[in-house]
Amino acid sequence: MDLPSLRIFVAGHRGMVGSAVVRKLEAIGCTNIVTRTKLELDLCDQSAVRSFFQSEGIDCAVIAAAKVGGIHANNTLPAEFIYENLAIAQNAIHEAYLAGVKRLLFLGSTCIYPKLAAQPIEEAALLTSPLEPTNEAYAIAKIAGLKLCQFYRKQYGCLFHSAMPTNLYGKGDNYHPDNSHVLPALIRRFHEAKEVGKAEVVVWGTGKPLREFLHADDAASGIVHLLNLENPPDWVNLGSGVEISIGDLAQLVARIVGYSGQLVFDTSKPDGTPRKLTDIDLIRRTGWEPQISLEAGVAMAYEDFLLENSEGSLRV
Repeated sequence: MDLPSLRIFVAGHRGMVGSAVVRKLEAIGCTNIVTRTKLELDLCDQSAVRSFFQSEGIDCAVIAAAKVGGIHANNTLPAEFIYENLAIAQNAIHEAYLAGVKRLLFLGSTCIYPKLAAQPIEEAALLTSPLEPTNEAYAIAKIAGLKLCQFYRKQYGCLFHSAMPTNLYGKGDNYHPDNSHVLPALIRRFHEAKEVGKAEVVVWGTGKPLREFLHADDAASGIVHLLNLENPPDWVNLGSGVEISIGDLAQLVARIVGYSGQLVFDTSKPDGTPRKLTDIDLIRRTGWEPQISLEAGVAMAYEDFLLENSEGSLRV
């Protein structure tokens, strides 16, 4: 697709991945990018979403808006997670179709796959066994969005497809002390411990689970790559293909932040999925590769954290 010639709606442009998509689109010459804040357009409000799509002449949409959070948030707010994310998916996808939007990419998550899926996880693992209970509500909503795109494409012929990113991090991440994902939570915890000279930092769980991380800028490049494909797969994994234990990740963050105290693992807290590594062969075969190593990416993220913290713009 000739993306610079299109009117492109990026839902969730203030979020980490949405803002990265906007930056990437601007970098390739797109000047007709449409964005709305949640106050300007509540994606859970079907009539508002309908009015937006019917009046804005959107050619292409990237649905990066979602209610997101870590294990604690997913465990304590499951009704909010399933309701809001289902509403966002069905409203955006259905109303885009009704308005004649040519192309739509729905952003999901690799938490859609079974808790005990064979590793690395292929796209075909979807719905083959039970989900991880701690984020089941979010996962079900994202599966529904993926299936909406797949079935609208099958029945109506519209080019709607999905990308399932692994754990993302980077500029504009959420650093809430309780409701953030593991990597930003570690950056904040080690930074604050360094600032006050704390002797030890507590890390949730055993430190043994294996996780994969992808910088938001790499995710954005993958999304734009998929939008340029004439016949993209219905859904693809978007990952780095590299895994690290939470314990090793904590040590990496501590080193980059400059914290020299002790790490203590609180084994009373849940670990979540024991291992999660995506198979990214499908998107690789289309010509895309991640470019940012985890060490370089964490260093970039910490620089962004320090800048946002000093400016008072840190998302918490």
